[in-house]
Amino acid sequence: MTGSLIRLRALLAKEFRQLLRDPRMRFFVVVPPLIQLMVLGYAASFDVREAQVAVVDYAHTQQSRDLLAAITAGGHFQLHPFVAMTAAADAMDRNQVRAVVHFAADFARRPVVQLIADGSDSNSAQIVMGQLSQIIRRSGQQRAGSQLPIQLQERAWYNPNLDDRDYFVPGIIATVVLVATMILAAMTVVREREMGTLERLMVTPLARLEFLIGKMIPVACIGLFDVMLVTVLAVLWFKVPLRGELLALLLGSVLYLMSTLGFGLLISSYASTQQQAMLLGFFAIMPAIILSGFAFPISNMPEGVQWLTYLDPLRYFLVIIRDLFLKGSGVFDHLFEYGMMALLGTTALTLSVARIR
Repeated sequence: MTGSLIRLRALLAKEFRQLLRDPRMRFFVVVPPLIQLMVLGYAASFDVREAQVAVVDYAHTQQSRDLLAAITAGGHFQLHPFVAMTAAADAMDRNQVRAVVHFAADFARRPVVQLIADGSDSNSAQIVMGQLSQIIRRSGQQRAGSQLPIQLQERAWYNPNLDDRDYFVPGIIATVVLVATMILAAMTVVREREMGTLERLMVTPLARLEFLIGKMIPVACIGLFDVMLVTVLAVLWFKVPLRGELLALLLGSVLYLMSTLGFGLLISSYASTQQQAMLLGFFAIMPAIILSGFAFPISNMPEGVQWLTYLDPLRYFLVIIRDLFLKGSGVFDHLFEYGMMALLGTTALTLSVARIR
């Protein structure tokens, strides 16, 4: 046991020196996660904060003008008047507007408003149509002086303003750690093989398990550093509330890193060069992100694909980290997710030990 610890300490010292003395590696550890957080934190959103809307008003009544004033009052829609539907359709074909509000000539006698949206972007179309419909319906009821028999009071828990950023930023933390640690773990063993130092390590008394632990711990430390760095930025810069326990975040991150490092080492056992390792890593990362529920609900996927998502560790970590940030959950609230990440990580590491020669 003492000999094993001595060998492991020597290998860890070598790995940390090799990682930290390379300027490109230091850049890869810090800068890409920050860039991904900033870009995705601002870009990954389904909210419609500004939309160009065409208006074709054949009625020219006070009621139609009041409805258009209500649409512009929210500040999310910019209206562009057109004299005919053909001109508005041409503007939509050129992607100049995302929707058309049409008032027929007999609007005063038959108050029907036609809404037309650009369905090529289905998510935005649904959101734009929903917001326009809600504004027009509410304004029409106020103008008519009608009252609903049942009054609804809507309230959203955990994310009162329904801000997409509070939902996406915790998910970005998980994807950033996935990309960084899996690629690094996949390239560490392959780099030893390319440089010719793997054979020197193999003729030492170093065991395979010691070799893998020595490779994993430095990358795991980098992954935990990225988790803490991006979490601090998410809270201080993007103002995403962190309501859960830090212990739960730490435990979830460690189990998640077991899976990402295990899959990365497994990839390295099949790759001969660093280029192959990187390509195989991204080949595995993209399906993992798509199947995780990061942007698309798993419940909307076909049943066969839903079963496949159980093999994705990112799926479980997303549930944990989003609930930690928004719902204030703890360790005992997600025992199933912790258990599945531990199972996937143990399986991947066991296969890596068997594959590494």
